[in-house]
Amino acid sequence: MRSVHEYLKTTPFDLYELYLFHLVVRHGSFTKAAEVAGLTQSAITRQIQGIEASLGLDLLERTTRSVRVTPAGEFLHQESVRLLGDVEHSLQRLREDFTDAKKEVRVGVSRSIGLAHLPGFFHANFRRLPQLACRVSCRQSVDILSALESNELDLGVLCPPQRLSRTLVVRHRFADAFTLVGSEENAAAFSVLPKSRSARLSWAKNQNWLLLDENSNTGQHLRAWMMRQGCAVEPVMELDNFDLIINLVALGMGVSFVPIRALALYGQKRHLCRLGWPERFERELSVVLRRHRKMPPHLTQFVGNILF
Repeated sequence: MRSVHEYLKTTPFDLYELYLFHLVVRHGSFTKAAEVAGLTQSAITRQIQGIEASLGLDLLERTTRSVRVTPAGEFLHQESVRLLGDVEHSLQRLREDFTDAKKEVRVGVSRSIGLAHLPGFFHANFRRLPQLACRVSCRQSVDILSALESNELDLGVLCPPQRLSRTLVVRHRFADAFTLVGSEENAAAFSVLPKSRSARLSWAKNQNWLLLDENSNTGQHLRAWMMRQGCAVEPVMELDNFDLIINLVALGMGVSFVPIRALALYGQKRHLCRLGWPERFERELSVVLRRHRKMPPHLTQFVGNILF
């Protein structure tokens, strides 16, 4: 049996070459990957060709217009994404714990979370931990969960799926209540409806609905709740964030269920009205982290400072 050291000497690529391969897959372009890596296109092409030659496998299919990942390339990419994330995380911890490098928290915020929620996530930390850098990205929930598992993010704020991976854990939960909003004209028509469920549902079916993308966790939960209410509607428009929905509702484009908290930024919009739907939808928002044997103190403090 060969020793570990003998195997490492004959391994077909190193971590840097693997990182370059991931850049090409991420950007779908040798040119863009080369720009990010600070290399020429020919240099990064030679690196990938060297990996393929050593493996005896084609990882990428190249055309004049695009780069496509082969099944073997997809397997290597999926199997190694966590490895690269773990290495990057370890190097970050080394810099933060043993040098004067500024400590940093990488946060992923779901697109379905309104801007009015953000002060509660960050304000206390800016005040109590002013020296802590915060890198924030806005993504779909599925991308946040994937980035947490691969150690590309330290924490995510999102509406979680019914089942989380065993590698992830929820640290905070809170209920986010919704309300029905529309224009002044919608509100006037809604206010004179008979106080019956059938009248409300008949009114709802004749409205232009603006709803969150059904592919999101919140969108799925909201549609399921509306179905249980008997309010099965076809939206005229699907969007990926509530701030855009609220602005379009204020312009008279339709009606929608939106988080009550998200309305805090739109108090001056005279044409935006709450319509008083009697039943209330609530979603759960959570702070999700990757399971750690021991969390860094600054990350523990950051999570503890989040206010809902």
